[in-house]
Amino acid sequence: MSQESPTLARAPAASRGLSVSERRHYELGRRRYEQGDWDGALAALQRFVATRREFADVHYMLGTLLEHTGDLTASQDCLREALRLNPTYTEAMVALASIYERQGEFARSRALAEQVAQLALPSAGALDATTRGKLANLEAELADAYREAGALSEAIETYRKALDRCPTFHDIRHRLGVTLREAGLPDRALAEFARVRRGNPDFLDAAVQSALTLYTLGRAEEAVVLWREVRERDPQREDARMYLRMVAKTHPSLAAD
Repeated sequence: MSQESPTLARAPAASRGLSVSERRHYELGRRRYEQGDWDGALAALQRFVATRREFADVHYMLGTLLEHTGDLTASQDCLREALRLNPTYTEAMVALASIYERQGEFARSRALAEQVAQLALPSAGALDATTRGKLANLEAELADAYREAGALSEAIETYRKALDRCPTFHDIRHRLGVTLREAGLPDRALAEFARVRRGNPDFLDAAVQSALTLYTLGRAEEAVVLWREVRERDPQREDARMYLRMVAKTHPSLAAD
């Protein structure tokens, strides 16, 4: 679980009206949260929330901490409370959407992701880079689920939404390319793999999959060139070796490895 410090603006101004004990628990909980001391943060914030329940940032932190312990039901309750107190709390929306996705509640997860996207309008730059990245990864996970279920059109659409947020997430573009090929769109798949390779020449998975796509199009010679390039750059790539052996059985003239 990724743990970022909740936006400071979410906390009530100057923590007005807190007793000495409450202030101590609040500050200790936030500090330990930021330091990655999840057990210490959880203990302090649970003491705080026992007497003060109106702080949205505290419910958000508790929600992410409880997710870390595996108590997804309690985590959902805390995140929903954070959103009841602050309906535009994007970090809480993203965290709750992630939990829904983990539990297979894809429609609810997607609805929250779309709600966060709407909050960014009309300014495309309204979301910070961290939140955009979280949303992109969340949408990619949804796309993975669609792909596994055989809903390739929905998967492609969702991968593209993720890439609209973060065009340089090469791993997501690579998964889009594979899905396009599986959907019978090899030329589009090749275009996506090419973008990945231009953006990150060290992403050898894209070269391997590009070669496989070329092979399915009957372009075995081009495929062999790519697989050999992969082997030259990384002799340990067993997938490239396997594909070259496969080609050797059907195209003996290209067999030399």
